[in-house]
Amino acid sequence: MTESKHSAANGTHNESSQCDINIIRDSVRSLCSDFPGEYWQRHDRERSYPIEFVSALTDAGFLASLIPEKYGGSGLSLLAAAAIMEEIHASGCNGAACHAQMYTMGTLLRHGSEQQKKKWLPRIARGDLRLQAFAVTEPTSGSDTLSLRTTASKDGDFYIVNGQKVWTSRAEHSDLMILLARTTPKDKVKKRTEGLSVFLVDMREAIGHGLTIKPIRTMLNHATTEVFFDDLKIPAENLIGVEGRGFHQILDGMNAERVLIAAECIGDAQWFIEKACDYARERVVFDRPIGQNQGIQFPIARAYAETEAAKLMLEKAACKFDRGEHCGEQANIAKLLASEASWQAADMCMQTFGGFAFAEDYDIERKFRETRLYRVAPVSNNLILCYVAEHVLQLPRSY
Repeated sequence: MTESKHSAANGTHNESSQCDINIIRDSVRSLCSDFPGEYWQRHDRERSYPIEFVSALTDAGFLASLIPEKYGGSGLSLLAAAAIMEEIHASGCNGAACHAQMYTMGTLLRHGSEQQKKKWLPRIARGDLRLQAFAVTEPTSGSDTLSLRTTASKDGDFYIVNGQKVWTSRAEHSDLMILLARTTPKDKVKKRTEGLSVFLVDMREAIGHGLTIKPIRTMLNHATTEVFFDDLKIPAENLIGVEGRGFHQILDGMNAERVLIAAECIGDAQWFIEKACDYARERVVFDRPIGQNQGIQFPIARAYAETEAAKLMLEKAACKFDRGEHCGEQANIAKLLASEASWQAADMCMQTFGGFAFAEDYDIERKFRETRLYRVAPVSNNLILCYVAEHVLQLPRSY
């Protein structure tokens, strides 16, 4: 990235940093113009990975935006990183193919040893290695992370891993994986949050030697998989942070994840709104543009208002994160509001286009399927409501 973009790393709201973020937005839009709807439609039909797009983002330095400059990254603020993801989606592209690289490395950055950071982060920043796989969810436990069953047992200089993960996206297209596994049996810990540990898995060495990946075909091209561990040996030096404290370590990165997903949703909503407005101005039925009808105007206007409100909460969350303040409330609410806004905008756009919205050529049906995901993942909006009820409003725990 250019020097001017690097200066956005201070995370402030001053005029200079805002100018830098605007430069970043322009650069992202320019890059995305090389990847039009036809490109994404082809990959959607073939269920293939958009390697050219990911490589372009990597070469431009955007995927290393949150890696500090001392490790070869751009050292940008979370607010700037959110702007990158927003513009990707507002341009009709899909950042889900690589967005995890922005936030999964946060666990390594915050809790890894200096030796681990020097070994891995510069290579990730250069694009020599991809860290895009995040293995947490399991078939039996789902969102109940503290009940996961995958185990990692210490054996000399190694940990032996056995178990299964599901919805581990991009595992087939990643060199490294962040893995959360149980190192102490659940019945032998004092607190439910204890006994879990985080590991960095070098998948290049692991595949075929205890690690098996099985693709899951879904309603959208999300490159997600099941991952099976059968006596996989992980060097003990790949333990990140303190054994048994893994749950708290991955939580650190989840607020950044919420903010970046919210940014993607806002970008999607902006794309839907722009498409709907353009079509409503041009489409003439009964001798008048359909955009003249309030039945078309009102849903578009409401979608715009909801999107702008969500964007304000995103900015509040990102700024608190960049200042080092606790932002769990704001990050979760931003993801909730943004994912709901993008879904409402998607539905509005489908209604505005009518039958044409179902045609692949208009690209709406693809984006419609893609944005629906975010009401469910990476955290269900119902669980966000539970979080707000318990931790913000001090209501009794519901689960």
